[in-house]
Parts: sequence; structure tokens; C-alpha cells
Amino acid sequence: MAQPLPRPLDGLAAIVTGAGRGLGRAEALELARLGASVVVNDFGKTGRDGSGEASATPAEEVAAEIRAAGGQAVAHLGDVADHEQARGLVQLAVDTYGKLDILVNNAGILRDRMIFSMSESEWDSVIHVHLKGHFNTTHFASVHWRERSKAAGEPVYGRIVNTSSEAFLAGSAGQPNYAAAKGGIVGLTTSSALALGKYGVTANVICPRARTRMTEDVFAGFQEPDAGELDALAPEHVAPLVGYLASPAAAGVNGQLLVVHGGMVAVVERPKVAAKFDTAKDVFTYEELDGVLSPYYAGRPANETFAAAEVLGLKRG
Repeated sequence: MAQPLPRPLDGLAAIVTGAGRGLGRAEALELARLGASVVVNDFGKTGRDGSGEASATPAEEVAAEIRAAGGQAVAHLGDVADHEQARGLVQLAVDTYGKLDILVNNAGILRDRMIFSMSESEWDSVIHVHLKGHFNTTHFASVHWRERSKAAGEPVYGRIVNTSSEAFLAGSAGQPNYAAAKGGIVGLTTSSALALGKYGVTANVICPRARTRMTEDVFAGFQEPDAGELDALAPEHVAPLVGYLASPAAAGVNGQLLVVHGGMVAVVERPKVAAKFDTAKDVFTYEELDGVLSPYYAGRPANETFAAAEVLGLKRG
């Protein structure tokens, strides 16, 4: 009898946070399809703003779906923004599978408001779940990998895939908390990539475009495909990139930011200097700065971020 072909993530153990719905669910299913044993984490609250009662049902349903397809999965009901619950999540992977190899951070909430209307709690809650949640799991995973590497006397296998957003890249007027959190996640990722590379761990970050309950406002009014046509914004089209970044094939990919949706992956460069001015004297004065910067900015758009329709490549319905 022919033996099944090896899959790229065979023998590896993964955590996916926020995996009960949407992007996280698609990512967990893809990692399992590629051979990984998965811890499916989701706090299970019903509201995209983090409201409602916590429920194990979303995580358990995805874990059951993986097992029904022949894979290995366990569910974890926990809030990754809570430091000790994040510790327990990583420990569950180690206790269940003997180790952790892959961490995919996806959990998040939205509490949208213009900056002049946003409350302190709306700011704090989004930063707490997104940015602190990414830190918490990354911290405990990195402790695990560092200890394993020191014990083995050589690098180990570790992959981190974090989730940012084009709200950070292009700006989002009604989401100052979300945009700030997603920008912070990029900084956390590049710092982690530098710190953990010597232990065999890579850290990368994606900006996904997908139609989920988190983005229902973003894509409101954009034309959806007819029945039977490809939906480029389906979460399932983001998941293969996560699978690739989690795989041995991506060993040379570290500290990178990638935008992804169906049929497109864009590698984003780090910021580059657009113009440089040197003082004619020892230091700049106000008058000299006015003389060089005002002409440079004259006639340029006040906000040079790209329009949503151009970014998304979509047409409004």
C-alpha cells in the first residue's frame, strides 16, 4: 500500500489565536491540512467589540472539524490579553504535543470611534487585546524556544506569524486605537525577529484583506462575487501564506511584512527616506526649515495615503 506523502508541517505543533471564526479558523484548518497538530484558541465572545459571554463552542467546533478530517487538535478557551491565560495556552501546547513550533497570533477586537470621540476604555481595550495579546503569547513561546535551544546547544524550530492591518499602513480615520495597535504589532514582530533568530525562530507579520465580521464595515458597499465566482476576499485565501511562513520552506524569511488576499501577495519594504535636506550652517533655524520644507510640501496632497478602492482593487457595488 502506498504511503501518504509527507506534508510540510508533519510533526510540528501550532497555536492559532482567535481561531474560532474568520481568519483564525481558516488558518487553523490550513495548518492542520499541512500536517500540524493545532491548539485552537478562542475566547468565544459573540461581539466583535469583545462583548458577550465567553464560550468554548467556537474553538471546540474548529478543533472537532480538524479531528474529523483526520488531524490532531485541542481547543483552548482563554483570553490571550491575560498574561497567565497566555502562559496556560503555550503550556497546553507543550503538555499536549511535547513542544510548540508555530505561533499564529490573530485574536483581536474592534471598538471604532473617531479620535475626538474615543473614550479611554475604547483605546485601552483594543490595545490590550491586540498588542498585549500578541506580546503575551510571543513572550511565553520565546521562553519555550530559548530554553529548548539552550538545552540542545543548537537552534530549534520556531515560527511566529503575527497579524497587522493596512489600517496601520494607510491610516483609518475611525480606528486610531486599532491602527496604533497594528503598528505596534509590526514593531513587536521586527524586534522579535532580531532577538530570536539565533535560536532558530523567525517572526513575520501579515496584513490580510479578508471579508470577516471584523471587516464588515470596511467592505460594506464593495461588490461581492456572484454565486460560483471566486471571492478574492474569502479568509481561506489568506491561510496558505500563513502555512508557508510556518513551514521549513520559509526558514530564510524573517522580519518581513506582507499584504495578502486572494491571488496577491505584496512584500512591503521598510520605510525609506523620501528627501533629505542639509543646513547651510551648523544647525537649522526656523527660517531655513521654512525655506526648504515648505516648498517641498507645497502642492502635495495633505494626506498621501492611497484610496481604499485603489488598495483593495475592488469596485463598489
